Amino acid sequence: MNQKTLSILSYVTIIGWIIAYVKGKELQPKNDLVTYHLEQGLGFFILSILVNVILSVVVFMVPALGILNYLSLVLLVLWVFGIINAVNEQKKPIPLVGAMFENKFGFLA
Repeated sequence: MNQKTLSILSYVTIIGWIIAYVKGKELQPKNDLVTYHLEQGLGFFILSILVNVILSVVVFMVPALGILNYLSLVLLVLWVFGIINAVNEQKKPIPLVGAMFENKFGFLA
């Protein structure tokens, strides 16, 4: 697989991320674009899980705050931005949250 495909795959479910990680390790020389999107993808998956768990607990305890579930749509839009950056082969962080994930996962480098 080429770097563009692996970069896109790093955002498509955790199974896609694992495939991109394994195939990305086989690339010689090491590709910075793939590594960057692997970092962004993993960070975004972790953030999405945390936000959705917290939202589920809050809405379960206070049903009147059900409007907070629309925050998941914001995550969907941000996920699409990440995929667009991968398609365009750009090393740009995901808007609003992507800067948090840069250089945080040392095992990917």
